[in-house]
Amino acid sequence: MADCPSRSLHESESGVLRSVRVRMQTESGFSLLELLAVTLIIGVLAAIAVPAFMGQEAKGQDASAKSNARNVAAAVESCYTDTSRYDECDSLLELEATGSQPSVPLTDDVEKQRDAVSITATADTYAVVGYSASDSSFAITK
Repeated sequence: MADCPSRSLHESESGVLRSVRVRMQTESGFSLLELLAVTLIIGVLAAIAVPAFMGQEAKGQDASAKSNARNVAAAVESCYTDTSRYDECDSLLELEATGSQPSVPLTDDVEKQRDAVSITATADTYAVVGYSASDSSFAITK
């Protein structure tokens, strides 16, 4: 009789295990509720991430235009040390003649070519404007 309760316990455990195995073998895939929950989580993450990445291209283009304007301003200052006049340093030919090569395309105030820089100068002042591909402009004046 002492063996009887342990045997029935052992038999019931194997019955439970057998029923779990049978249930696991018959189920396949995910339920609709699980798929909806995953879709909702992905949607929330996308709603958070997408605005963070919007506008990054324009920021990069603006940074490039600022860098181009600073490079041209440095070239104009370098040319000025040789000529003592800013109005003799407002074209690519004049900058190259003094050894200053900004490696940036130049444009004028009317055309305002994207990714280019314009130089406007008088004898003792200058204005360098960098034009971004995102239709922004950045000025350096002296």
